Amino acid sequence: MRKLMTLAVIRDSSRILLGWKKRGFGSGRWNGFGGKVQPGESIETAAKRELEEECSLKTDSLKRVGIIDFEFEKDPDVMQVHIFTTTQFEGEPTETEEMKPQWFDIDQIPFDQMWPDDVYWYPILLQGKYFRGWMKFRGVTDLLDWKLSILSDESSLNTQ
Repeated sequence: MRKLMTLAVIRDSSRILLGWKKRGFGSGRWNGFGGKVQPGESIETAAKRELEEECSLKTDSLKRVGIIDFEFEKDPDVMQVHIFTTTQFEGEPTETEEMKPQWFDIDQIPFDQMWPDDVYWYPILLQGKYFRGWMKFRGVTDLLDWKLSILSDESSLNTQ
């Protein structure tokens, strides 16, 4: 079964906003803001909702830049994560029960405190490119295998 998920990466000219995950899946790591797509909800609507729930920011300007399928050993479900980015948002990043947001300079991203796959695809996102990927994990710490493809444009995300 495929679980639809979202991830929003907020940027300004030289920084990226990450959230320290305080509870739930992925806790104890820096990450973008996102979560599950609810029944009847579009993927983009879910991304906007999760962003507001996790750090109090609102946006009407999300750009989908990637899709990564995550497989976990001994789990039949695949998490398909649709990745968005934006530089346009309203409000101030605010700590919530789930996330503690913090700005990082682009050259100071704390990859050693993030998911092990992030070091491979964040640079593609930061270059403004579109991408499609697959990651296979044992547990939540061991990245066993991975593939990433750079795509020509956003429409290529719909054809794979």
